[in-house]
Parts: sequence; structure tokens; C-alpha cells
Amino acid sequence: MQKLLVANRGEIARRIFRTARAMGISTVAVYSDADAAALFVAEADEAVRLPGNTPAETYLRGDLVIAAALRCAADAIHPGYGFLSENAEFAAAVIDAGLTWVGPPPAAIAVMGSKLGAKELMQKAGVPTLPWAEVASDRAVESAAADIGYPVLVKASAGGGGRGMRVVRSAAELAEAVEGAQREAGSAFGDPTVFLERYVDAPRHIEIQVFADTAGNVVSLFERECSIQRRHQKIVEEAPSPAVDESLRERMGAAAVAAARAVDYVGAGTVEFVVDDKNEFAFLEMNTRLQVEHPVTEMVTGLDLVRLQLLVADGAALPAEALSPRLNGSAIEVRIYAEDAENGFLPATGTLRSFDLGEAVRVDSGFASGDVVSPYYDSMLAKVIAHAPTRREAAAVLAASLQQARITGVITNRDLLVRILREPEFLAGGTDTAYLDRHDPSELGAPLLDQPSARVHATVAVLALQARNRVSAPVLSRLPSGWRNNPSQWQAVVLQRRGADAVVTYSTRRDGIDVAVDGSSVDVTVHATTPAFVDATIDGVRRRYDVTVEGECVDVHSRLGSSTHQVQPRFPDPDALHAPGSLTAPMPGAVVRVLVEAGQSVNVGQALVVLEAMKMEHTVASPADGVVAEIRVQPGQQVQAGSVLAIVEEPEPT
Repeated sequence: MQKLLVANRGEIARRIFRTARAMGISTVAVYSDADAAALFVAEADEAVRLPGNTPAETYLRGDLVIAAALRCAADAIHPGYGFLSENAEFAAAVIDAGLTWVGPPPAAIAVMGSKLGAKELMQKAGVPTLPWAEVASDRAVESAAADIGYPVLVKASAGGGGRGMRVVRSAAELAEAVEGAQREAGSAFGDPTVFLERYVDAPRHIEIQVFADTAGNVVSLFERECSIQRRHQKIVEEAPSPAVDESLRERMGAAAVAAARAVDYVGAGTVEFVVDDKNEFAFLEMNTRLQVEHPVTEMVTGLDLVRLQLLVADGAALPAEALSPRLNGSAIEVRIYAEDAENGFLPATGTLRSFDLGEAVRVDSGFASGDVVSPYYDSMLAKVIAHAPTRREAAAVLAASLQQARITGVITNRDLLVRILREPEFLAGGTDTAYLDRHDPSELGAPLLDQPSARVHATVAVLALQARNRVSAPVLSRLPSGWRNNPSQWQAVVLQRRGADAVVTYSTRRDGIDVAVDGSSVDVTVHATTPAFVDATIDGVRRRYDVTVEGECVDVHSRLGSSTHQVQPRFPDPDALHAPGSLTAPMPGAVVRVLVEAGQSVNVGQALVVLEAMKMEHTVASPADGVVAEIRVQPGQQVQAGSVLAIVEEPEPT
């Protein structure tokens, strides 16, 4: 293998490039128009454009990917994860084109890629499974759900990652859940096929990393605990699992190896299980690719899984260290997403003004400061991984690194992740898939800055703004803002942070400055201040605060954490106000469906418009009973956050 094309994007493309370079293999990237300025494109030795923005136009076009490989004289293709990684037809086409496929045989992908076919095969191989049924027709699906017994899980047959999945607890919810899962699966994987499976409330989600070569070796590289999830997508993963003892590890490893052997597997794969409180496990699915969470296995085994993939694809046998793996310490990975954990995990987009996750941990990311987070792809910004001799130490190192990370410009789930890593039940190892049901994300994901620290940061933001104003002043720039020969009225600045306003008032004295936040006095002694940093003693503690001022936006970073403040205009523009009853887009995205029309009466909670962003659907519902006065969007239309979708007016009194 001399030149490798990676049929993917972002952090996984960069991750594969890193190992390929270390092995002396040249790299090729493919990229969409939205990714033209992305890091992974710049880091590849060569790159080929795939015209368009959406996955269906670009990264799901296997014909374009293969054509790109041939154009660059690449001799191998690595699919990463997602997109075409579990597409048997694509794998076969790569091989038919005379290229090396870095993955399992197409036949194994086909069997395991069909979650239904996989379950049938696992049952024959003696691997425990859950009851399931294929979705054929509306009547058949109702009957199948009744036979399985509620709750049931509607699940995409062709994919994973939480997309195309719905939990259904009653027959009344079934039809809408199936329809929504089919749409989402079609968008994410190009295959709308879904099936029903018995839903186990609050199990552990534990997976086994397997590896096989063409010499007949199949090995288990131990387990990963992946139970903490939102929308059926993992956000915290670790190895080893705190709930798995040697006996369970041996039994699950043997079942995973049997699953791989049943399909003549070659390469990296993951066999996923649910485990109940009696340590009984059942097969969920097999992911015939590299997993997002593979770094925790790498950290505890010392193995480079991408290197093993490339060696096996080139026909080599697994090396001795992979055939006799050893566990060393504990590793925990968290996924940083551009989303609002306090508001139902709504996806977020925008420009990352700063994105620095530190050097004390491993960071796999596709983004850097100044990059734009688009609405077209998954909202994951980075994976951050800590490794230590013990689980508690790994959690402590990871939490501290995340708290000090500088992430501004786009809202993320960083604060939620820090609180999880420090939460007593997590530290005790008591996690399952209902963890975020017991621990409300709207509370657990609240800002890390407490109220006193928020007051300090608001004070610092105003001091930096004052310094910025003086630097740009055309005259008397060395005088403090608002300085008077004689005492005068205090100046006031309104700062908005996470939707809440804080009023900061201040008055410059000959020997210092008086500051109050929301009427409460703040003791401030300024030692040095510029638009880029503030050195000050505030409420008796001296700290240095790093600050970024861009327009009317101020980012503040210190040992207390990070915060972003937006200066509110003194005189709001009346043209920016929306008409009463306006329903606005909570995020940028595409309009998938419009469910009502102008003049129609609607009830509180009734779905009006369905948006799609970052491959997930979001329904905008009516906040009250009323009448639809206007519909301002249509299916297929792209909208920005805050755009008016519809106007619902109160009904005329009778």
C-alpha cells in the first residue's frame, strides 16, 4: 500500500492520515464544498473536490469517491466510520476497481449491515439476541410490536450512531415513530429500512472490540463501556468497563469472537451488547468498521488500531502484541458536540472564535480556531481522551482539562461533560443508558460558572471593553472611559450571557474604579488591562483573565472557566422585532416537512414544521391553541436560526 484515500471527513480523516504518514503511506482526501477550508483537506497530500454540500451529494457518492481514487492513483480506500463505511456495495465496487479495501469482506458487511440478517445469524451461532421483527406494512408493524411487547425500539437496519432510532411505548406512537425513523435513516445512510426490537429499559451498553486477519486469527481486544448516551448516541466511553469482571469479560469476548467467525470476518469490528443488572447480555449489532470510540481501546492496550487495519488490509497477520493483548490502566473519552445540552441538545452552528483543548489529554478533532461549524454534518467537534492508572484519576484529569479548554463562538456540551465526570454516581461506576434520564441534562449541563464567578467575568468583560474603547479612541486615548474631573453619573453596560442579561455599572475614580453587577458591588483593583487580558484583584483574589473582544462580543477565560458576553444595544432596532405569535427556527437547517397550512386551527403542542440539521430532525410545535396566520417556509428551504417559520395567532373570541 503506497497511497491511501480516506472516504471521510473531519477528525477521523485526520486520525487515519496520522497513522498512514507514520507508515510511509501517502494520503488523499475527498471533500465537499462546505469542507473546502477544513483541516483534513489541508493535511492530506492530495485532495479531490466532491461538488455539493450534503452527504447525499458528496460523501455518500461511492462512484465519485472511487473516481477520485483512480484519478490520484491511490491504491487503497479507508472508509472511516459513518457514510459509506458499512456499505457492502461500495466495498465491492472498490475491490472491483482494483483497489485495496481497508475493511471487512463485502459479504460480512452485507450480513452484519442488515441488522435483521445479523440477528438471524447470531441466533444460529449461539449468541444471545433480543426479540425483533421487520417493518413491512402498517398493519404488520402494529401486530409485530404487539407480539414483541412494548416498549419497542424502531431501529435503522443499515446504520447506527443513534440515527433512525425511536423508542415507542404505546401503539399510538408507533406510526409516527416508524415514519420519522425511516426518513432519518434514509437521509443518514441512504437506506430507509427499519425494524422493531424489544427495548430494554436502562441496560448497560457494552461493546467488544474484535480484530481478525486473513490467517484465521480472531481476537477480542476487551470491552468498552458506552452507556451514557443522548438520543441513543454515545457521549462518554471508557475502557475497561467498571461493571465487567473477568468472568463476564471472558464470556462476552468469546461471544464476540464467535460472531466474527460466523461471518468470516477480517479487520476491525465491534460487537455491541446490552447487559442487564444480572450480568446477562444480548447481541445488539455488529459495527463492521472502526468505531468513533476506538481511542480508549488504543490507550489501554497500547495498540494503534488504524495501523492494524492497514497491515491486515495489506495481507499481513496480526502482530504478536495484538494476539496477546493486555489491559493497562483506564481510559475515558468524551465527545464534544456543538449543541445546547440545556435546551434539548439542539445542534448549534457558527464560527469557533477559539478552540483550544489543551495538551494534557489526547485530542482527536477536525476543527481549529476560526473554523466554521456547518449544518450539513454531524455536530461532533472533537473527542478528548484521558488515560491514567485508575478510573478516578482519568476522570479527574479529563474534567480538569475540559474545564480549562477554550471553546468560544459555538455553544457546546462541554459543561455537561465536566459535570458528568465529577458526578458521584458516575465515579461509582453506576452508569446505564438511563443515566441522563436520572440526571436532567438541563441541570447537569448548566454553566460551570457559579453566580459569584459569573459576576467576576462580567466585570472583566466590561474592563476589557473599556480598554478596547480607549485604544480606538481618536483623542485622549490614555484616559479611562467615562472619566470626569468631577464625580458624575455611572456608566452602564448590559451584557447578555446564555439568554440572561446582566447590568454592569461602573464609575472611574482618580485612584481606581467602582463596579456593580445587577446592583451588587464588586471590589475591584485593576493592575493592568488591555483588550486581550485583564490583571485584576476582584473580591480579594488576583487573577489574570484572557479576553477576546470581537465587535460587541466578549469572551473571557480564567481559572474559573470560560464565558461569552454579548453587549446589548442601548436602543434596539424595532425592525428586528418579530410579529406576535412568530415561531422561529431554534437552529439553522433544512425544512423537511410543513404539517399545517394558513388558516388552520392548531392545538398546543401540535407539530407545525420539521427541521433537519446535522442529520437529526427537530419538530417545531405550536406553543398554544390558535390559528395559523402565515406559513413562511416550504420543504427543502434552508433557514437560519431565528428565521420566522410560521405565525400562530390566538383564536377570535366567540
